[in-house]
Amino acid sequence: MNIFGIGLPEMAVIAAIGLLVFGPKRLPELGKTLGRTLRGFQSASQEFEKEFRTAVGTDQSIDISGPPAAIPPAAETAVVAAAETTPAVVVEESAGPSS
Repeated sequence: MNIFGIGLPEMAVIAAIGLLVFGPKRLPELGKTLGRTLRGFQSASQEFEKEFRTAVGTDQSIDISGPPAAIPPAAETAVVAAAETTPAVVVEESAGPSS
């Protein structure tokens, strides 16, 4: 069992420290509150994802587990060409505060 890189022995130590700090009466209450908070965060993130997909106009699931897709050479050339034709903005710094 490995959650967020924390194994069973580390979880036991964290639980023991929590028991010593908060006591046996308060620890279940804190666990419930943490569970509700995580559930609320999960539902909010699902709602955000749903709204984002609606705004983008796609209902397809996006797989982000693999490596990023390569930029096609034509698109890469267009980005470089756009960067070369965009005028540079030069900002001059003054020597001191103006009065």
